Amino acid sequence: MVARRDEERRANPAFLLLIAACAVQSLLIGLRWGYGLDQIRFLPPIIAAGVPALVMASFGGMAQPADRARLWLHAIPVGAVVLLLLLWPATIDYALIAIYLGYAVALLRLGRIGPDALGLVRLEGAMPAYRALQVAGAALAASAVVDALVLLDIEWLRGLHAAEVISAANLLGLVALSLAATVAGRSQSAPEPSPAGAAAPALARSAEDDAADAEILAAIDDLMQTKRLYQDADLNLNRLARRVGIPARRISMAINRAHGKNVSQYINDHRIAEACRRLAAGDAPVTTVMFESGFQTKSNFNREFRRVTGMSPRDWRAREGAG
Repeated sequence: MVARRDEERRANPAFLLLIAACAVQSLLIGLRWGYGLDQIRFLPPIIAAGVPALVMASFGGMAQPADRARLWLHAIPVGAVVLLLLLWPATIDYALIAIYLGYAVALLRLGRIGPDALGLVRLEGAMPAYRALQVAGAALAASAVVDALVLLDIEWLRGLHAAEVISAANLLGLVALSLAATVAGRSQSAPEPSPAGAAAPALARSAEDDAADAEILAAIDDLMQTKRLYQDADLNLNRLARRVGIPARRISMAINRAHGKNVSQYINDHRIAEACRRLAAGDAPVTTVMFESGFQTKSNFNREFRRVTGMSPRDWRAREGAG
């Protein structure tokens, strides 16, 4: 599902690697604990150390362009586990617990400001991607708890329940991570070509007061009215920031302070207003109106339309026609 995308929207390789790692890990856990294949016991800890790093690299790549130099830092946990396997295998469980908890905290901190933290995600898919981030963070934390329970079971009960706990918990955790990766991996925007030498202008002063917020919102609204930027299905926060010439975080803060909404909801308000105009002006099919207003999925269109108007598109058109 993640890989089946057109060439313009190439799949995030980190998400593909994450899904592949989850598949391989589930296979190894089945062989090790379901069939007693003890010869492969050193492989699951190595892959387990790499899964949180892939999760962080995947969602981090949705927040800002990937920095190849920083990506290599995620190889450190895997290298550390390999060394521990060779030199001090008794500490592997403790190391994995620390790795999973550390990445869970880092992932949840990444999304602490809400959907606007994922600036490279299509605004239509920002909320599903943000929910996927939360699920992934919870799955990492739960995996750390499971590892701790298994460690206690081995220490106190000689591993009486270890196989059942590992098999069941890891199945649920790996499925949760894979589903999160699938949802989030399909939410990224197509890459935007950058004009050579072009640079976004910066505002001269801080945007902390109401006047500065109003100035930012006026600039965005002007772009929506004159360029109909909301009709761009691949619009994301970073792309909007480029077009307006204002840092993405300042746009997010201004919209949140002024309207109590995230950027995705704010842009969708413009899209729904456009959909209402088209529904009232003619008899075009609702699906056509949906695409022409900037939405790509019927479920999201119906949900946002109901959020703004309190009714479905068909009911709204029927009411306007009756009026």
